[in-house]
Amino acid sequence: MAENIFPSKIEIGMDEDNKILPKLAYVEPYIGESISHYLGRLRRFKANSLPSGYSLGKIAGLGAVISRWEKLYFNPFPTQQELEALASVVGVNADRLTEMLPPKGMTMKPRPIRLCGACYAESPCHRFEWQFKDIMKCDGYAGRRHRHELRLLTKCINCETPFPIPADWIKGECPHCSLPFANMAKRQRRD
Repeated sequence: MAENIFPSKIEIGMDEDNKILPKLAYVEPYIGESISHYLGRLRRFKANSLPSGYSLGKIAGLGAVISRWEKLYFNPFPTQQELEALASVVGVNADRLTEMLPPKGMTMKPRPIRLCGACYAESPCHRFEWQFKDIMKCDGYAGRRHRHELRLLTKCINCETPFPIPADWIKGECPHCSLPFANMAKRQRRD
C-alpha cells in the first residue's frame, strides 16, 4: 500500500471541519513577563506584524479581549477557554499564559504603569507584580533571591513622561526622550 504523502490536518493547521487555522510565528515568553508585554512582543515580531491587539484577538477568535489584556484590564478575568484559544494560535501552552497573569483575586492598579529599571536590566520585560495595588517598591527579579528594594518608577526619570502600556514598549526606552529603561535604575530611590 502506498504511503500517505499528504501532511495531516494538524501539520497544515486545519481543524476537524477542514477550516484553516492561522498560526503565528513563535515568540518565547520571558520568565516573569506580564501578558501585556508578551502580547506586544508577539504582535511586533517580524513574521507576525500585527498592528493591534484587536487584530491578534480576531485571529484567535477573541476580538477585543486581547486589547483589554494588553491594557492590564482583567475584569472579567481571562477564562481557561480564552487562554486555550490564544494558546492555539501563538503556540504557547495555556498554563504558561496563565503564569503571565496576576493571581486570581489580586487587586491590580493598571495605571500608572510601573517599572523597576534594575529588573529590566536583568530581563527586558514588564512584570505584572509591579502593578499590584499595594506594591510600591521592587521585590527583585522573579525567581531570584536578591531584592532590589527600589521604589518603582511611574514615569521617565529624564523627561517625566508616563510609561505607555507594556504592550507598546517597542525598544525598552522612553518613547519621548529615548532613555533606556535599564539606565533608569541609576536614579531609582531606595526606601
